[in-house]
Amino acid sequence: MRVGEASKKEFMQENSLDLLSSLPDEILARIISFLPSEFALQTSFLSTRWAGLWNTALVQHGTTEAAATAISEFLTHFDELNPLRQPRRLQYHFGKGSTSILLATIAANNKLLVDLSTGKQEFQKQFDWQLGLNHQSLTDQPSPSTFFVKTLFLKSVGFQSKEAVSSIVSNFQFLESLKIIECNGLQTLEIDSSPRLKSLTILDCPQLKSLFVRSLKLRSFRYRGLLPWLLTENHFNLKDAMLDFRQGPGDNSFGSCDFDPSLLTIKNAEILTLCKWTFEKLIWPSISYLHGNFQFYKLKELWWIDNSSEGYNSDALISFLKLCPALEQLFVTVDSKSYSMPTTTTYSKKVARHSKLEHLKVVKLVGFTNEEDELSLAEQLTKLAVKEPLFIASADGICLRSLVKVHLYQPKLNQTHVKYTHNYKFVEENGDMSELCVNHAHMGL
Repeated sequence: MRVGEASKKEFMQENSLDLLSSLPDEILARIISFLPSEFALQTSFLSTRWAGLWNTALVQHGTTEAAATAISEFLTHFDELNPLRQPRRLQYHFGKGSTSILLATIAANNKLLVDLSTGKQEFQKQFDWQLGLNHQSLTDQPSPSTFFVKTLFLKSVGFQSKEAVSSIVSNFQFLESLKIIECNGLQTLEIDSSPRLKSLTILDCPQLKSLFVRSLKLRSFRYRGLLPWLLTENHFNLKDAMLDFRQGPGDNSFGSCDFDPSLLTIKNAEILTLCKWTFEKLIWPSISYLHGNFQFYKLKELWWIDNSSEGYNSDALISFLKLCPALEQLFVTVDSKSYSMPTTTTYSKKVARHSKLEHLKVVKLVGFTNEEDELSLAEQLTKLAVKEPLFIASADGICLRSLVKVHLYQPKLNQTHVKYTHNYKFVEENGDMSELCVNHAHMGL
């Protein structure tokens, strides 16, 4: 076959595989309207042609005060049964010279993303923010929209935009999940939530010093950043708690007695992220005198964030694990940048009740730079567990190794014997690693 004929054949084959992309936008939109919403959005990954259908934005200019009305009308005209009849994105310009931009994007499963990180960045003036969620009953405020926001993402809210965002949020009477990220300048956040709110996530707000939450039925709380002054008006039992305070305490005067209300909210958690220093400074002083009677009875998945700047010490971890009889999965991350504090307490000797880990199935160790520390911890955990769990180790997060048992004396190729100081060793995995690629629910946020 000649070169010209081969090229023509390849061209025809490539184009025969994607006949739909050449159709007009109206036809493609009509095709998508017949798909369930969770599958319709996936068409954006087919090609740039399909992605363009979803990325079309409605552009408007207005005042800060009119932003809430613009969002409300944008949602009112959205049709879930025909998601491309109107754009899924609103680009709203406001502020002096329309330099501030609010980008609102409708996503699948009743999600709304509000991003203020585009456009000219405002001077990050420090500010306090009181965010009140809608408390009205369904019969008090009927909505003409067929799209009800249940999950809301707020990104880069600032001093100039906080009032507009507050007004927007107050209209969402069905809100169940709220995520606030990267709000520079935010110092104090007060959230007065409705009984519908079940999940609250706050990530990477570097100046946040005080957090006050009014909630009756919150079940998930995820936080990453400096430890703020935490205040809760009502007691609630969290099922999912992420307390990623590896950056350290924002206010050094915050003590264990101040943390006690928060400790009670995580006591019945099934999924937990906890830093070693948080246990040492804020939890252990409050429960040490109870001699093991305070336990995390329901905890199944634990992500423990550690630090080895002064040499790795597992005493705090082992002591905490003895308080977790239902634990099934353990993830230990050693982060050299994580905050640490000097300690002289021998925790493991002070826990009177030795709860055996009867249900522990998986242990994943990440970030250890010393294999001796890995093996030492693995052997301690093996003694603590009733049945030997699957151990996975990774120093860089990519190369995975699993734990295998060895004889203390093993012959080498020259028939001499080498003595192992541990009963186990880690070996690199090269085959099917699907079983080993397990992560904690909070990793990757």
